[in-house]
Amino acid sequence: MMPNIGVPGLIIILVIALIVFGPSKLPQLGRAVGQTLKEFKNSTKDIVDEVAEEFKMDDLNTEAKKKN
Repeated sequence: MMPNIGVPGLIIILVIALIVFGPSKLPQLGRAVGQTLKEFKNSTKDIVDEVAEEFKMDDLNTEAKKKN
């Protein structure tokens, strides 16, 4: 879906970010991006866990109906 950036692409992105935001705002921007990614990861993990639990419950219900 998303191509690999690689080291040269990452360096270009960092240089552009340094030019646009300046050296004083870059640490704040990095922290904000890190927190956003952490929250996104936690949210997706919660959703995946909920869906997995629903599938387990559905499987248990199906097995119970087969036994009856």
